[in-house]
Amino acid sequence: MNTLLRPALYGARHRVAVAGKEQAGGRATLCGRICENTDIFAAGIPFPAVAEGDLVIFHDCGAYAAAMAFPYNGRLRPAEALCDAGTARLITPAETPEEYLGRFDGR
Repeated sequence: MNTLLRPALYGARHRVAVAGKEQAGGRATLCGRICENTDIFAAGIPFPAVAEGDLVIFHDCGAYAAAMAFPYNGRLRPAEALCDAGTARLITPAETPEEYLGRFDGR
């Protein structure tokens, strides 16, 4: 919810995939880590089995993900990558605890 607010706020839906696992093997509900009833990205969608370290991709988030991200419950803003013609590059590094706290104490 704090990193991709559109599903909670507007009911927006994004295509979701797991890198290297294009075949859906079951169904899943994808939720965030905020523990709020609106922190659901997708419910009951076809989805492959995942393992620790798998990369889950939310497609077509656009600029709104970054513009609407916020540190709810002290959760830091995530890194962002841009995928263009098969090449991924980091466009925004993840927020650090020092950056987050610096907004409050002038560091």
